[in-house]
Amino acid sequence: MNTSILKKYKELPVEIKAAFWFLIGTFFQKAMSMVSTPIFTRIMSAEEYGEYNVFNSWFLIVSIIVTCQLSAGVYTQGIVKFDSEKREFSSCMQGLTLTLVLLWTIIYIFTMDFWNKLFDLSTFQVYSMLFLSWMTSAYNFWAIEQRVDLRYRKMLCMTAFVIIAQPALCIFLVIKSTDKVSARILGMVIVSCFAYSYCFWNQIKSGKKIFIKHYWKYALSLCIPLIPHYLSQIIMSTSDRIMIDRIIGSKEAGIYSLAYSISQIMTIFNTGLMQTIEPWLYKKIKKGELKNISAIAYKSMVGIALVNILLIIFAPEVVRIFAPEEYYEAIWIIPPVAMSVYVSFMYAFFAVFEFYYEKTKYISFATLVGAVINIVLNYLLIPVFGYYAAGYTTLFCYIIYVVNFISNF
Repeated sequence: MNTSILKKYKELPVEIKAAFWFLIGTFFQKAMSMVSTPIFTRIMSAEEYGEYNVFNSWFLIVSIIVTCQLSAGVYTQGIVKFDSEKREFSSCMQGLTLTLVLLWTIIYIFTMDFWNKLFDLSTFQVYSMLFLSWMTSAYNFWAIEQRVDLRYRKMLCMTAFVIIAQPALCIFLVIKSTDKVSARILGMVIVSCFAYSYCFWNQIKSGKKIFIKHYWKYALSLCIPLIPHYLSQIIMSTSDRIMIDRIIGSKEAGIYSLAYSISQIMTIFNTGLMQTIEPWLYKKIKKGELKNISAIAYKSMVGIALVNILLIIFAPEVVRIFAPEEYYEAIWIIPPVAMSVYVSFMYAFFAVFEFYYEKTKYISFATLVGAVINIVLNYLLIPVFGYYAAGYTTLFCYIIYVVNFISNF
């Protein structure tokens, strides 16, 4: 029987095998983050856990501004569009990202007191944000190229190394250190440098170019108008933690962050599915085979909805597994945040069309409206109803965001 299964696997088209292994890789990458959460909630206090998640929230915002999110949908579109020159295009994107990071690093050096006070972070933590912005983008460029070219073996090896090495080193450093927040960040920096620098040099060596004017111009002309979109998207998912930290305290930000992290279990399925089929979607659009997309879209949305419902039903049990008693209030935040994750998944299908046809102004407008409403509602409601309100304002704003986006679409 095992021989028969192996034979059938070998006979599968490479596209199906690649899609399967990419999905498995993404699943384990997200799953390991979830598995390590119960450890970190027990070796870090709620305040420390909250401080780390506030750092992570600022990192997500800063990385968008610093890198212009070049490694997002625009890059996937670019390597499909410039298929015959995708290696040169990829190395140029690596070169452009490094240039942007260096420029922002120079700006920070001369104005570090301002930024440290704004973020309420140490100099080491801000430098870490800049470095991680570069390394994460370097990896994303490389990983997307592997997906498009259906080269899954190298990516699986890279994923396996990072998902084991990063939490292991972070746990070790956190246990040994008194500054547990900076220790966890240092672990991320070390593993990212060791692993993702390979991705950077691999594409630079392959493409042999770091600057081709029309590639830089093409990427920036599409990405810069999208910065409000990317920022708004991140603000909707991170501003609540920053505002809870500033308005109420780090402990409450830590409890809310745990609920948000548990709800993000759904992104294991969301992200894995979208990263696997996104190159396929672009190719189908390019060929004009739009009818083939609808069936996949409907089945995916129903499947993801069912998984979200299961998480909401078993929220109390899941929280008890992930954290000690001081975090148990998180069960009341999981339902609205889990629902917002599902709504954002619905948007992902429509966004592919906007990226392909380069109509990015609709994306930016929809997300900007959602982000502004989210900040205003959090500012008004968190002081009155506590940090529980942030989960419901997030869901409300995601619904507005998607409805606004679809109506413009």
